[in-house]
Amino acid sequence: MRKTPKYKYLFAITDVTVIFISFMLSLFYLRQDKSLTFTEFIDSAGSLLIIFFVLSIIFVFIFQFNHLYRINIILTRAAHLANIVKALYYGALNIVLVSFLIRSSSVVDSKYLLFVFVLFALPLLYVVRAEILRAIYLTLKSNQFKRNVVIVGNGKSRKLLATKLIYENPIGLDIIGFIDDKNIVTQEQLNGIRVLGALNNINQIVKQYDIDEVLIAVDDEEYTHLLEVLDICKGLDVTVTLSSEQFDVVAQKLKTEKYADIPVLDVSPHYNNYITLFLKRSFDFIASIIGLILLSPLFLIIILLIKISSAGPIFYKQVRIGKYGKPFDFYKFRSMKMLKGEDEERRKMMLEFMKTTNNNGNSTKVINDKRVTWIGKILRKTSLDELPQLLNVIKGDMSLVGPRPCLPYEFENYNEWQKRRLQVTPGCTGVWQVWGRSSVSFKDSVILDLYYINNMSPWLDFQLILQTIPTMLFARGGK
Repeated sequence: MRKTPKYKYLFAITDVTVIFISFMLSLFYLRQDKSLTFTEFIDSAGSLLIIFFVLSIIFVFIFQFNHLYRINIILTRAAHLANIVKALYYGALNIVLVSFLIRSSSVVDSKYLLFVFVLFALPLLYVVRAEILRAIYLTLKSNQFKRNVVIVGNGKSRKLLATKLIYENPIGLDIIGFIDDKNIVTQEQLNGIRVLGALNNINQIVKQYDIDEVLIAVDDEEYTHLLEVLDICKGLDVTVTLSSEQFDVVAQKLKTEKYADIPVLDVSPHYNNYITLFLKRSFDFIASIIGLILLSPLFLIIILLIKISSAGPIFYKQVRIGKYGKPFDFYKFRSMKMLKGEDEERRKMMLEFMKTTNNNGNSTKVINDKRVTWIGKILRKTSLDELPQLLNVIKGDMSLVGPRPCLPYEFENYNEWQKRRLQVTPGCTGVWQVWGRSSVSFKDSVILDLYYINNMSPWLDFQLILQTIPTMLFARGGK
């Protein structure tokens, strides 16, 4: 079982307590009978308190996915406040829903519950977390909260990271030793820290030295080797983190944890269980059916405009490559003039783009502009041409969130490490579309997809779906 840092338990238990107290104070303030004392009100609101205790626990998961248990957030007051506000924003939906369910209650007036709760919760959470718990962590970081760490690597990255953690270590990491990723054991030492063994012996080393975290700092420029190291380390029952220039795009596009100002990514497996995959598939199926029903008037308008704009079918069907390399029929609204055979110009552009390592901020939308219809430009700009993919989701060929499905000739030109993006079901939207669209190279888009695969969860999917909506509304879809 993966070792969770002790300080996270302290923060999580405190969060539940503070949020529940905030709910109790809010309910008391909004009580219908103002003559009741606090004790009398608590006695009369028994069933409501159970509901809000459950909701307080749900907030811990919201806090987790809004990074409030990351050590660099915990140690930074400004970042702490910003992430608390963000978490309360995402939790507002739950409060509004509960307010609606209890609005007929004779105990409280729930109309202003969200507003009053935030007034209590925001200052309480900030003071308790950013001041009191932060001070407790700094006091106990070298004993109760100390974490045994080994660094995997054998080059400059390993030395740089170790040096930074030795001399600028406010987070309580104790570097026990190094593990050589090339399976070459040397007598080299750095400030008394020695090589404990080779990568092929990492299981024994982790058990022998009671390791809490494996930190990967590999210099190798080959993605294949780095991903092989990741695969080996992810099989361990400990936290696995990564510091690598090859994954810089993730740190640039997403907020990541930092150790002594060095970005590190949590690459411990999060999704490899049947419950997560079942929840993801269930949500995909239900949400897609609801989406098709609600969007049916918009579908009719788009169909009419496509028929007016140019001759040809309403829907565009194309073979794409899905999970584990399985081909499937991919649906879109047609946004281009019909062409006999394959668009060789687009194929040439795409293969050239796949070889480019730096796009210098240019758009990554690879299309043949001469073929796009006037309504097609609007559909592509707003991503409305993607809506028929809800049918693919219902069929199970696609998910609402995941890596984009590629064309057969693109798949044939993938490097082996790039084919890893096909380990999961492709999606209508994803990390690349929300955080990297039209601003990253092909290689970096694959890296973002691999990051998603490692961190896939229902909550991350929900966040990406919410952030896709403004991308469509404000026409950030590129050409």
